[in-house]
Amino acid sequence: MPEPSILDFIKQYFTPWRKRSIILSQLQEPCESPEPSIEEEGVTPTPELVDKTQLGKKLSPRVFTWPWEVFLSIVIGLIAQWSLEPPKQKLVFSLLFYAIAVGLLVWGYTKKSWIMPERMHESAEWKDTPVRWRRIFLALPVMVLAFILFGNNQFSLINISVWLVAIILIMTGFWSSLDQEKRIQWQKVGAFFKNPTIHLTISPTFWIIVVLIILAIFFRFGQLSEIPGEMFSDHAEKLLDVNDVLNGQYSIFFPRNTGREAVQMYLTAVISKLFGTGLSFMSLKIGTTLAGFFTLPFIYLLAKEISGKRLGLIAFFLAAIAYWPNVISRVGLRFPLYPLFVAPMLYFLIKGLKYGDRNQFIWAGLALGLGLHGYSPMRIVPIVVVILLGIYMLFPSAKGKRQQVLMGLVVLAVVAFVIFLPLLRYAFDDPQMFAFRAFSRLSTTERAFPASPVLIFFQNLWKSMVMFFWNNGNIWVHSVTNRPALDVVSAVFLLFGMGITLWRSIRQRSWVDAMLFVSIPLLMLPSILSLAFPEENPSLNRSGGAIIPVFITAAIGIDSLLSNLIKGLKSWIGKTMGYVFAGILVFMTISQNYDLVFRQYKTQFNAGAWNTSEMGAVIRDFAESTGTYDTAYVVPVAYWVDTRLVGINAGIPTKDYALWPDSFASTLDEPRAKLFLVKGDDQTDLDLLLQYYPDAAVYLYDQSLEGKDFFIVSVPPAR
Repeated sequence: MPEPSILDFIKQYFTPWRKRSIILSQLQEPCESPEPSIEEEGVTPTPELVDKTQLGKKLSPRVFTWPWEVFLSIVIGLIAQWSLEPPKQKLVFSLLFYAIAVGLLVWGYTKKSWIMPERMHESAEWKDTPVRWRRIFLALPVMVLAFILFGNNQFSLINISVWLVAIILIMTGFWSSLDQEKRIQWQKVGAFFKNPTIHLTISPTFWIIVVLIILAIFFRFGQLSEIPGEMFSDHAEKLLDVNDVLNGQYSIFFPRNTGREAVQMYLTAVISKLFGTGLSFMSLKIGTTLAGFFTLPFIYLLAKEISGKRLGLIAFFLAAIAYWPNVISRVGLRFPLYPLFVAPMLYFLIKGLKYGDRNQFIWAGLALGLGLHGYSPMRIVPIVVVILLGIYMLFPSAKGKRQQVLMGLVVLAVVAFVIFLPLLRYAFDDPQMFAFRAFSRLSTTERAFPASPVLIFFQNLWKSMVMFFWNNGNIWVHSVTNRPALDVVSAVFLLFGMGITLWRSIRQRSWVDAMLFVSIPLLMLPSILSLAFPEENPSLNRSGGAIIPVFITAAIGIDSLLSNLIKGLKSWIGKTMGYVFAGILVFMTISQNYDLVFRQYKTQFNAGAWNTSEMGAVIRDFAESTGTYDTAYVVPVAYWVDTRLVGINAGIPTKDYALWPDSFASTLDEPRAKLFLVKGDDQTDLDLLLQYYPDAAVYLYDQSLEGKDFFIVSVPPAR
């Protein structure tokens, strides 16, 4: 056999499609009657006795390969998704390139240049510990008493105390005794508090976590005072509810503006006092941004539970910088409360199924119950839980455990039920108000279905499932309109990740992959079920619970493909190329998400929102100089500013500054200096006002954005 030359190695490296292998060691021709080995003769081999010519036979052939199928599939997928970026979205071109990318992946899988990651390992046996039924039965009359005391839609010291007793009885009744390993862990915790010393190990992972946290803080809290810059009517309703809380009205459900759950109102009230921000837009934004930020650790923990730290760090990174969870957190409404409670619920649910630990179902029920007090789309999650556990029952992993799974479902449901108790009482007292917001979209409460509800459902389902790649809707308040919900890199790897989870759920019988795959559309149902108003679907706010499985699935795609790519590049040059390529992808996703939030969303939002902060500042300057807060007015016009927001921005949150034209005459008896703000194109009302005050001075507040100008009419005090 001829000795290979250097040229043969070079040809092999740069022409991987030719099926040739060059063996590093020149193998000898096999002997017709090989001599028995030293081991077979019972002699212990020594370096001197071993025939060095036989070493080549024990070396496995080393082949220079390059996983070009994986690399090309990623590149072509990025081109396909980039062609769907606005303003010119090339659908046919994108579909063609996506088909090529998927085909290359399938080819790479068949050639073993792409190895599918293994499914999650789980506990073989479930812990079967007794329930403290005496505490459960004792909790029942306490729950009834709490239900009675929660009348009148008010929290009080008495009914909260009784409610907490019921919660403690239920949770401790179902609580599973600690095994030896957990007792040791808790003993370590106790020892730490007795002697609080910290031993910190600085490792590469530590620095990665530090960098990711800094990135998350920057993306979530950077320019928070400016993005978004203005409030709209929903913010006025929220701040009025918060003002009620600060004035001692502790409602369970806030019926203003078709009804709101309580968590945001109390959270904002605490923040307004803690940070000294008062009744302001900033108080709302701090609360909701914190809610979005504290969702990230549970995304990390859930992904880590599925496939280790690396997957957890990738999922954390993607969700931390992504434009979708960022904007729904910044806008200052209840939107991020949906993913905030879905994340721990899914984490504890999957952990409970993985380890067979009943306590995890207790924590999952706690997260579910609290989430029902947060944002109305959370009401779909009890149905999601039942479906996910039903999926688990279909897999071989559930064999011999189905009775324990049903017990876990009961535990989760009972814990969630007792925490939901105050809202249950309100729903019992006023079912129409409690259900109005959800059923106004699902049913014909406000208007008839524009088409067959079955047809609308499947159309909405399709629009929601492609919103990650195509169009996330036209609601400018919480999205960059008419663009994909994900950046280019995240969208490509989400598609690959969905393929991986679907494949593993079928071929490897992985129940956790099946649950991830199915939970994406299930958690988007609050948007999909907008049957009476299909134009409101897709919506990033009502689909917010899907943030958790979406970014974990995208992380699975990245973890699988990039790790295979880097492993396949055997030389140090190849590995360096792989890491450089990964760095390019990181730079792409960071830069695009930065542009989406800090430039595109900021510009779009400011163009759509009215500049009530500037009007409030004008009134405040007037009140602090020549006039008073009581003698300033805003002349309302349809589809212009919410005059309550002007008062909030002026520092008088409970004052509505509206003065309709037919009430101009009522101000004539006021001798103090007066100020009127009139819309820039409302010449009719301006002329009428000048008939009453011919000596008034008129100034135009010239705003750089088109349509945001307004007149300042200054009337001097009477002599």
